[in-house]
Amino acid sequence: MTLDDLFQTIEARKSADPDSSWTAQLLAKGPEKCAEKFGEEAIEAIIEAVKGDKERLTSEAADVLYHLLVMLAASDVTLDEVLRELDRRQGQSGLAEKAARS
Repeated sequence: MTLDDLFQTIEARKSADPDSSWTAQLLAKGPEKCAEKFGEEAIEAIIEAVKGDKERLTSEAADVLYHLLVMLAASDVTLDEVLRELDRRQGQSGLAEKAARS
C-alpha cells in the first residue's frame, strides 16, 4: 500500500458511518482531535527513537504517517498538495528554505 492509497482510503472514510470505522470516528471529531492524536503518536515515535527500539519505532512511525494523513484529510489538505510543496522545495538548500520562512 502506498501513502496515496492510504490517503484515498482515509478520504473515503469521511462519508462512512463512525460506528463502522476508526478513521471515520477520528474524522467525525474534527481537525482539532485529529491533530491531537497526531501529536500523541509523534511523541510515541520520538520516545521509541530515543530508546533505540527499531521495531517499536517502525510501528510508531506507521502510526505517525497514518495520523498525519488523517489530520490532513480532516483539514481538507490533500497529499498531492503536500507533495507539491516538497517538490517546490527540492533542489533548494534546507538552510535557505528555512531562512526564507523567517
